[in-house]
Amino acid sequence: MTITETRTDDKILLSVEGRVDTNTSPELQDSILKGFQKANHVELDFEALDYISSAGLRALLLGHKTAASKGGSMVIKNVNEDVMEIFEDTGFSDVFEII
Repeated sequence: MTITETRTDDKILLSVEGRVDTNTSPELQDSILKGFQKANHVELDFEALDYISSAGLRALLLGHKTAASKGGSMVIKNVNEDVMEIFEDTGFSDVFEII
């Protein structure tokens, strides 16, 4: 997994490429939390994300809760069909803001 961070105005864009699983989810979680230390709005670009496991979903949930506690937002965009199916099957498509 590769995460590229870009800062624009008042938000952090994290472009995630590859697979988020048990081994890589701590890196995703760390990147999200560090993003919220720099800005109140974090956007995750999943265009190049192939797979996300339950460990990755936990990292996203922690990011979502961090956004709520800061009065900020976390948005997920460019989700492919396979990853969207995981979000839908787990009910997370109703929790996260996905555009």
